[in-house]
Order: sequence, then C-alpha cells, then structure tokens
Amino acid sequence: MKMARQQQCRSFQDGRAHLDPQSLESSPPSTFALTRSLVWLFAVACGLSVANIYCSQPLLDAIARDFGVGQACVGLVVTVTQAGYALGLFFIVPLGDLLDRRRLIVNQLLISVLALFVVGFAPNIAVMLCGVFVVGLLAVVIQVLVALAATLAAPEERGSIVGKVTSGVVIGILAARSMAGALTDLGGWRLVYLVSAALLLAITGALWKALPPGANSDAPSSYTGLLGSVFALWAREPLLRIRAGLALLIFAVFSVLWTSLVLPLSAPPMSLSHSIIGLFGLVGVAGASAARHAGRWADRGLHQWTTGAALFLLLASWLPIGYLRHSLVSLVAGVILLDFAVQAVHVTNQSMIFARLPEARSRLVAAYMMFYSIGSGGGAIASTWVYAHAGWSGVSTLGAGLSFVALLFWAATVKQGSLSVRGDFSSDE
Repeated sequence: MKMARQQQCRSFQDGRAHLDPQSLESSPPSTFALTRSLVWLFAVACGLSVANIYCSQPLLDAIARDFGVGQACVGLVVTVTQAGYALGLFFIVPLGDLLDRRRLIVNQLLISVLALFVVGFAPNIAVMLCGVFVVGLLAVVIQVLVALAATLAAPEERGSIVGKVTSGVVIGILAARSMAGALTDLGGWRLVYLVSAALLLAITGALWKALPPGANSDAPSSYTGLLGSVFALWAREPLLRIRAGLALLIFAVFSVLWTSLVLPLSAPPMSLSHSIIGLFGLVGVAGASAARHAGRWADRGLHQWTTGAALFLLLASWLPIGYLRHSLVSLVAGVILLDFAVQAVHVTNQSMIFARLPEARSRLVAAYMMFYSIGSGGGAIASTWVYAHAGWSGVSTLGAGLSFVALLFWAATVKQGSLSVRGDFSSDE
C-alpha cells in the first residue's frame, strides 16, 4: 500500500510546539542500515533492562531473611524501584531528542551495571534501596531505545520494527519472575543482580559498536524547554492523549492479572510452588511474542482495525481466566489471549504516535509511558484489594470491566484518532 508522506517540521520555543502541516516527515539516515541483528539487539537490551525492575518481586522473602527485616520494610524494594522508573520517564527519556542518543543509551546502561553490582553486594537494606532506585531510574533506557529504533527504521516498516523491539519489553517483564526464581535457587538472590549486571555490560559493549551517533537538532536547546515541550505536545496532540488513555487502561488490565495471579495459585487447594507459578509468565511470552505482527498490520494502515480486534480479545480473555479454579488449561488460554491483546494495542499505539512527530519521538514516548505507569500501579493496587474482599471472581470482574471500558473508550474516540492519523498520511486506514 502506497502512502504519500508529509514532512513535519516542529520548532519548540518556550515549551510550545508550532506545526507546519505542509512539511514532510524526515526519513531515517540513508547511510545507516537498521539490520535484523541490531533490531534483536535492541529487543534483548530492552528485555534485560525491564527485567531489572520486576525481578525483585519473587525475591522479597529471601532479601528479608538476608537483611533481617520485616516484609513491610522489604516491600520498599519494589516501591523504590518503580518510583525511580516513573521519575526517569519524565526527566531522562526526553533527553533522547536533545543529546547524542548513542552516548545517552550507553551511559545509562553503564551506570545501571554499576547500580546492579551495588545491589548484588549491598551490606544492608539501605544500600540496596539506593541501588534499586538508580536501577529503576535508568531502566527508562528502554524507551530511548524504542524511540531510536523508530527513528532509524524506514517509514514502511516502522510498525514492524517497533513491534519487534517492544516484544523484548513484554517478554522481559513476564520472564523476570521465573528466571529470578531459578537463579535464586541456584545461588541466592544476589546472583540474580550480578548475572544481570554481567549480561547488561556485554549488551552495552555491543550497542556502543553498533549504534550511530547523532541527536535531533529540532529539539529545544535547553533542558527546561525540553521538559516543557512534553506538556506542549500533550496539550496539542489529540492522538497522543487518546493512545495514552488506552495505554493506561490496557496496562491496568495487564497488572490486574499478573499482580494477583500468584494468590489463588499458591493457596489451597492448588498450592502450586513458586517455580510452577513462574511458568505462567513463560506462557504469557507466547502471546506477547505473537503480537509483534501487530506492527506489520499498522504498517499497512490497519491501526484502528488492529486496536478494536485486540480490545475485543482482551475482553474475551477474562472468560477463560475466570475459570482458573476449575481448569488450568482454561487459564493458559486466557493468559495467551490477554498478553497478545495488550501487546498488540501497545505496539499499534507507539506506531501511530511515532509517525505523528518524528522529531519528538523521545518526548512522545515519555508522555505516553507515564500513563502506562499510572495504569500498572493502579491495576496492582486495585487487584490485591479486590482479591482480599471478593476473591478471584472479583478480580476477573474487575479485569473484564476495565477491558470493556477500554473497548468503549476506543469506540468513542476512533473517529478522532483516525482523523489525527490522516493528518500525516494521505491514505485512509
């Protein structure tokens, strides 16, 4: 399908964006080829980085015993990590539009390696909390990598490239628990962070050799202007607001499932071990991996079709998930459907907003992912509260309800979202 492209030139002054609708989108540098191996290197780097955020969850009991602290105190490990990540989204990710991206990515990864070593050798809980805060803060390198991949990709394959790279993020989230549990059984919880540091260091060296230098010359020249332009983008771009709203809802659904799933599986009558429960994360990987094809559908202009179909599957997934106590096979089917649907919408969202403003991709992904964090945090809190008061049937109702709201929100905004896309492309979806 052939689509005529319009170049978009944006200048940001005093935190305000001014659009020239007659300009054409800039293409990735013709002198640099985004190879298949580099795409998968991006995906692996994203997977390792995001795993560092979630790997502590199955380790909390072991960490509490090692440091001699209570569960209330050790729970701060997760909270502090997530707080660092949320701050990094706003204060670090936009720098991808201002600084040399290769240096920004490599420096983030190198400091992350040092922070992981600090955590792995931490003598007490206070030092560990400082280390995991830095780990979370710099894990936002994921978003810088995704924005860079979208910039380097040719326009006709951008959705596919974004899908492949972000598949590493979802796989990292889902595989973190099972891999952390296996390494802990092998050599203790500290081994998890030390192995991650070694792997991340190897990836850093490979990225330094493979990435091209360069920064976006259209970004504001000052750091404060850069941060201010994030709010300007939010105010001016309805497509960003719509897709960020969808991100909040779908990742709330994602978190509702994965935060509370361990509770019924580990309790009688099932009483499954943590190793067995961790395997359900690997089941989710199958669904998330399949969703990378959503990027190809987006490249063909099927943004709204893909979004609507995926949101319908998201709603439908809660029917088999609701039968958890009667059939684990049913649960597996529901998990695959849910993870496929969430990833398909996520890939489509990013494909659409990246095409909108090529010179502001890091700021766009920063604004978008803030809503991802809000949804994830809200879903986690809501699911555990609902499970305590209404059991698994209540959690399933909550997940289905949020999925239905997401479907209604998409249906109510589909026309506006389509018009926003057509402002960039001459052909219809």
